[in-house]
Amino acid sequence: MIMLNDFMQIAIDEAKKVKVDIPVGAIIVKDNKIIASEVNQKELLNKTIYHAEILAINKANEVLNSWRLDDCDMYVTLEPCPMCMWAILNSRIKRLYFGAYDIQYGAAQSVLKLSKIANSKIEIYGGIKEIECNKILKDYFRGLR
Repeated sequence: MIMLNDFMQIAIDEAKKVKVDIPVGAIIVKDNKIIASEVNQKELLNKTIYHAEILAINKANEVLNSWRLDDCDMYVTLEPCPMCMWAILNSRIKRLYFGAYDIQYGAAQSVLKLSKIANSKIEIYGGIKEIECNKILKDYFRGLR
């Protein structure tokens, strides 16, 4: 059986493949199987909402042929922004696991707690493989300077 750290490692491995965008990877798991895996593609495809989480939700919707992701878990390398967090809440994802905290835009635990506004029962766990997730982001931004 694949465990929590294994799923986060898969999201990290996806994030490491990103060349143009901020390296964020997101996967959605149902019944211990990955049903969606995506990365940020906002810059690559010039689409404002093409964050990894939104793309993974869309893919999972297609796989399950449903907008409801009730029994699914999401693993993402960076704490979701408000747009993504609201989509996660609306999709009814059961558990969210994220790596790096986003002290500027984080909407799961850092800056905002949108789950409280939505009166959601989502379970949120931050800081999973946080050091590795932070390193990917720091390396990316260091390369821009």
